[in-house]
Amino acid sequence: MKPVLNRLRRARHVALRLVTDRRGIAAIEFAMIVPVMLVMFFGTVEFSSGVAANRKVTLTARTLSDLTSQSISVADSDLANFFAAAGAIMTPYVPPPNGLYNPTKAVISELYIDPNTLQARVQWSKGYQGGAARPVGSTVPTVPAALLTGNTYLIFSEVGFLYTPAVGYVMAKAGINLSDVAYTRPRQTACVIYPTPTSGALPPCPTS
Repeated sequence: MKPVLNRLRRARHVALRLVTDRRGIAAIEFAMIVPVMLVMFFGTVEFSSGVAANRKVTLTARTLSDLTSQSISVADSDLANFFAAAGAIMTPYVPPPNGLYNPTKAVISELYIDPNTLQARVQWSKGYQGGAARPVGSTVPTVPAALLTGNTYLIFSEVGFLYTPAVGYVMAKAGINLSDVAYTRPRQTACVIYPTPTSGALPPCPTS
């Protein structure tokens, strides 16, 4: 009987030591917290970078519209310079030589507001980096109502960018399409002529 009691005492002693043993608690807690910390860390990094890229898309759209609206007339070389400025704004998200990033697609168009229908019709349009130019004469239904003043013109810029997160641990690995638009009135004349004539006076603003 005595050996049995001794074994029971030893077992009870071992159980008490196991219950009161605090060694390894920090490691267990760390193992439980690490996945949550990693998700929060990578989520913060990717979300912050995405917000920064989205802000640059907005600035690019506004810059393209603003630069074009300051001109009396523009040629292909002028628009190429405007698009180059847009690429500088998108740094470091523009595609470097090794092609790590996605190109920024952009379109600049001039719209004429028909005084009879108050519809915005495309007078001319130019695309960049795969941005599809709008067909001349087509309508743009997304123009805000406050800008639909008959017999006036608008410079309309559209920018699109596929933001691909560096890690893709939290956000979609395929990327998120970011886009924005901007509208400005021509600054110096009623409209901006495109293309600039090689000689002679500028033609009147088109209304067809």
